[in-house]
Amino acid sequence: MTRLVLAIIATLGFSALAGDSGTEITHSFLATGGKTFIMQFDKENPAGKIVWQYPAGTREGWVLPNGNLLLAVSKNGTYPGGAAIEITRDNKVLWEYKGTGEEVNSIQKTPEGTYVLTESGHEPRLREIDASGKILVEFKLECQNANAHMETRMTRKQPDGTYLCPHLLDFAVKQYDKTGKVLKVIDTTLAGDKEHKEHTWPFTAIRLANGNTLCGLTHSCRVAEFDADGKKVWEVTNEDVGGIIKDACGVQRLPNGNTVINSYAAGANQVKLFEVTPEKKVVWSFKSPDGTGIHHFQVLDTNGVPIEGTPLR
Repeated sequence: MTRLVLAIIATLGFSALAGDSGTEITHSFLATGGKTFIMQFDKENPAGKIVWQYPAGTREGWVLPNGNLLLAVSKNGTYPGGAAIEITRDNKVLWEYKGTGEEVNSIQKTPEGTYVLTESGHEPRLREIDASGKILVEFKLECQNANAHMETRMTRKQPDGTYLCPHLLDFAVKQYDKTGKVLKVIDTTLAGDKEHKEHTWPFTAIRLANGNTLCGLTHSCRVAEFDADGKKVWEVTNEDVGGIIKDACGVQRLPNGNTVINSYAAGANQVKLFEVTPEKKVVWSFKSPDGTGIHHFQVLDTNGVPIEGTPLR
């Protein structure tokens, strides 16, 4: 059965593969990057099928509980400063924020229905906005601004009302209060690397239930978990997974404790997404013939069973 499924997948150009365990695993997921789409695997589509697309590149996105899509749109002719939008499955815009800086780099919808986003530019900033467009929170981000593109990425508002923000070229994840005061800093620099030769730029910063923070350290091709004191307590590198990490951008921690990682710089027919256990064993991977980069993603289900709760991504 496994060989038959993989043969069918190969004819379509997609590949969702089992790991060393030999157990078939499929994940349906939203992919954001140069192309924006939902890839679905189910009984009707055992080889995988793109079931939804948005006709522009995106920085990140979410499938919301009501089925709508929330996207941070890359800058383009329609949105020269980027944008954040909530749309229906037929791409009808329900809410829109037009960026006023260089880029809109992250977007999140809170349980209260507000939108949290970050913008890059001469004065990088965070804004929390309600559905009517009223700005509820705004402050300048404490990061370098010589390189706008590398100022910040996947910012998340926390249940306690603070904001967790990764700053790439600062090699730091900073936690802010609503006034913009920095409450805590996690230094993502590799131990002993005073000259920052290893580009452990934090792209994702995911606060886990135990208080640890899971980070995709993009250009150094590694993912690390830090405890509440900023001490590294877990890490996966290319030495652990056979060299398949190529620019670790998006990361998601699954309910089973495994971690899904995407390789932004993976080319055609290379692994773009893979799932690894805490013991660093690869149990699932996805590749396609298209070399378009996946910037971030959201795993939606595993073998047809939806991922419950707020995605840790």
